[in-house]
Amino acid sequence: MNFLSTPDDRKAAIGASEASRRYRLVIFDFDGTLADSGDWFLSMSDQLAQRFSFRRVSSEEVEMLRGRTSREVIRYLGIPRWKLPGIGRYLHARLAEQTDKIALFDGVEPLLRNLADAGFKIALVTSNSEPNARAILGPANVARINWFECGASLFGKAPRYRRVLRRAYVEPYEAIAIGDETRDISAARKAGVTAGAVLWGYAHREALTNAGPDLFFEHPDEVARLLLGDAHANGGEQRQA
Repeated sequence: MNFLSTPDDRKAAIGASEASRRYRLVIFDFDGTLADSGDWFLSMSDQLAQRFSFRRVSSEEVEMLRGRTSREVIRYLGIPRWKLPGIGRYLHARLAEQTDKIALFDGVEPLLRNLADAGFKIALVTSNSEPNARAILGPANVARINWFECGASLFGKAPRYRRVLRRAYVEPYEAIAIGDETRDISAARKAGVTAGAVLWGYAHREALTNAGPDLFFEHPDEVARLLLGDAHANGGEQRQA
């Protein structure tokens, strides 16, 4: 299986050995990429709509919106941009009371462990709060992450990516950013880093395809195969130095 299929199948897959030489920094999104928090956020939608006076949606509309870009979703719901920070703060405060309800996706913990053991630099760039991210990740995974850039505005990840690049002394072509939404792809493009899109998170493949990522990943194991080789799939043995 060609797990590194590009949106238009225009390029051959990048070999794992080439990728491991090319990339030094892996930038992860959090919600929908590392943390399986989508159902929790959806459970809050009616409460948010009532509190912040925007459109409520049915389950059918939710599925439809997964095929739209982040900006299109906001327009559809009728949310003014000025309300977004307040919505984010409210959501993250509520989540802080319920972090025990959120688990990491299967395969995330061995992926982080193997990347860290192999010497990759790892950053987390998220709109969520740092205390929430740390609580859900747990101490072992927190120790594997070199930089936390949390509390990013909804469309403000690109400056955070650039900050991580500076802190890591890494050139943009040496970094890959991995996320589950169209805004993650847009931020990667603005920062000049490789854009990887995961298919286990919020957005449908069609929406992500239209945003034009460089790579798709069906499962965390496929990130490991790209960066570390087949021996690391399914939490396999660590790469030899």
